[in-house]
Amino acid sequence: MEPWVADLLAWYRSRERPMPWRGHPDPYAVWVSEIMLQQTQVETVRPYFARFLAAFPTVADLATADDEPLLKAWEGLGYYTRARNLRKAAQRLVAEHGGALPRTAEGLRALPGIGDYTAAAVASICFGEPVPVVDGNVARVFARRNLLGGDFRKPAPRRALADWLSPHIAACGDPAAFNQAMMDLGAQVCTPRGPRCGVCPLRPGCRAAARGLQADFPAPPPAKALPERTGTALILCDAQGRLLLAKHPGERLLAGFWELPAPERLPFRVRARRVGTYRQTFTHFRLTLDIRAAKPLADSPTLPEGFRWADDPAALPLTTATRKILAAHPPA
Repeated sequence: MEPWVADLLAWYRSRERPMPWRGHPDPYAVWVSEIMLQQTQVETVRPYFARFLAAFPTVADLATADDEPLLKAWEGLGYYTRARNLRKAAQRLVAEHGGALPRTAEGLRALPGIGDYTAAAVASICFGEPVPVVDGNVARVFARRNLLGGDFRKPAPRRALADWLSPHIAACGDPAAFNQAMMDLGAQVCTPRGPRCGVCPLRPGCRAAARGLQADFPAPPPAKALPERTGTALILCDAQGRLLLAKHPGERLLAGFWELPAPERLPFRVRARRVGTYRQTFTHFRLTLDIRAAKPLADSPTLPEGFRWADDPAALPLTTATRKILAAHPPA
């Protein structure tokens, strides 16, 4: 075992972050946590993890979950395809594996929603397979330590780093600790800005720190201008005070979630007044919505499929925009 590996493991064992999924006896729970942690910070995931396992405590429970309870448990966590893929994978596990997760990264990668990183994390943490994880945190640590170029959002640089790490994790004797140590080091010490090099266990061999080049590695991706999208959202209540909601159209991303309707989707006329503006930045675009409080001109307009009057909107899976708009502008 290389000295830097011993230093990394010693650092981790003295500073391991307590998390509800670490040391959990059920691989299912670890798998759920790793899916939630994709592109999401640890502190955001903590309450979702507990609620999700309370709602779906076993693989079999998840496999039979209906859409609305599943999406409600994931509401606000974003990247909702993750939840649908979890259920698809659970269904396959029940049908083909007796409800048990495969014990290898190769077997895990065959399941919906599990890529190289998640497969390596679950296989190493739960089953001791010596396969390294490479995510943004790990890539940053070793891009700096080894002065690695390349765009680590792409597969080739990630595979090259995984190949370099493989003999080190195989020799360390504790694949779970090795991978979790790399994750924690990137999250806590070797951060994107202001890395804490003075307390880093890899500082003695870090080439970027020796040359003062931490800010240059990994190479930042080129900035891209985000397209702008605009629209109108109606806070529309009937005479009984029920809120009109529309099911999000389409089959991807927000499919299955309920949202405030746009006026162009309504088959009846309303009177409306402007009450505010909502803005949200997504991964690929920026959204600006004109918010209007409205009333239907007819007493009981007929609703087409995909609409509903909601007595308790909070009980339904709502889009983030809808939740935030209603918090800022409660229906009258």
